[in-house]
Amino acid sequence: MTETVLRPSAEQQYANELTALAAVDDRPKPPMWRLSPQAVVRYVLGGELPDGTAITPKYVGDRRIVEVAVATLATDRALLLVGVPGTAKSWLSEHLAAAISGDSTLVVQGTAGTSEESVRYGWNYARLIAEGPSEAALVPSPVLRAMRTGAIARVEELTRMPSEVQDSLITVLSEKALPVPELNFQVQAVPGFSVIATANDRDRGVNQMSSALARRFNTVVLPPPATEDAEVEIVSSRAAQLGRALQLPAEPPALEEVRRVVRVFRELRSGSTVDGRTQLKKPSGSLSTAEAISVITSGMALAAHFGDGRLGADELASGLLGAVVKDRVSDTAAWQEYLEAVVKERPDWRDLYRACQDHDLAGYA
Repeated sequence: MTETVLRPSAEQQYANELTALAAVDDRPKPPMWRLSPQAVVRYVLGGELPDGTAITPKYVGDRRIVEVAVATLATDRALLLVGVPGTAKSWLSEHLAAAISGDSTLVVQGTAGTSEESVRYGWNYARLIAEGPSEAALVPSPVLRAMRTGAIARVEELTRMPSEVQDSLITVLSEKALPVPELNFQVQAVPGFSVIATANDRDRGVNQMSSALARRFNTVVLPPPATEDAEVEIVSSRAAQLGRALQLPAEPPALEEVRRVVRVFRELRSGSTVDGRTQLKKPSGSLSTAEAISVITSGMALAAHFGDGRLGADELASGLLGAVVKDRVSDTAAWQEYLEAVVKERPDWRDLYRACQDHDLAGYA
C-alpha cells in the first residue's frame, strides 16, 4: 500500500519501527496506548533497540520537550504545540499520534472556512430527509471518531479557525463528552482519547484563542533549531527522504550546499551575519526550516531533470529567490543587500552570487 501513495502516513511509513518497539516494550502503557510513554519518546527521538533495529529520529530537538508532550497526553489534558512556522509542529503531532494510537489520520485542518461540523459532527442529508434524525444519519468528525475509539485527534492550525469554531472544543476537552441535542444524547470519550492541536502566531489570519479554551490545553513551545548544525541535519535528512519518496534521479544533496541554504536563512532571519559583524534587513517571510527543505528539494528536481544530477548553485538560486522575495519592494531590497554585502564577499560563495544575479528578480514578487 505504501508504495502506491505519494506520502504514506507515519504509521505506514514507519510500521517496522513501531512493530519492533512494541515487541520489546515492557513498560506500563496508559489505556489504549500502543506503546509506553518511554517507547513513544524513543520512537520520536530515535535510537537503537537491543536487537540492533535502528529507530530513525523523527524530531531533532530538546528531549525534555518531547517528554513533556508525551507526559501531557498520558493525563486528561490536551496538548497544544506552539511555534513559529517550520518548527515541526505538524510533523511531531503526526508521529505522536502514530506511536500512541497507531492512527495519525484523525485530522481537522484549521482554515478560515472550517465549520463547527468539522469539529463536532454533520449529517447525511439524504438519510436525514428520508428517515429523520437518527444516529445512522450522523456523520462523525475526526474528533468524534477519536472519542469513540480512544485515539488521538489532531487539530492543525487551531488559530486559523474562527473563534466560535475553536470554542466548540471546550466541552469536548473539559467534559470529555460531545452533546448531540438533536438526538437527545451525548457521546462520551473512552480512555485513551486526547487532542493534539498546533498553532502559531506569526502568520496572517490568526484568530486569538479564548482564555477558556487555552486553559484546557497544556502548551508546549517548539523553538527553531538552536544551532546551524542541528538545522543542517534536519534539512539534509528530510530532503533526502523526500527525494527518495519522489523517486528523483538525483544524488543526495551535498552537505555543503545544504549548509549554504541554512546559513542564508538563519542570517536573514536573525538580521545579522553568523559572525555578528554585518547587520542585515530582515525579509517579510518566516524563512522556516520547512522552506529550506523545499529549496533543497526543488533544487534536486532541477538537477535531476535539467542538470547533471548534482545539486549546485544554479539549482539553489531560483529556490532561494522564491523563498526570500515575497514582497517585491521590501524583500527585493533586503535580498540585494544580502547578495552584495555578504554573498559576494565570501570567496567560496562566488558561484552562488553569480547564479543569483543571473536570475531576474522581476519574476519573484
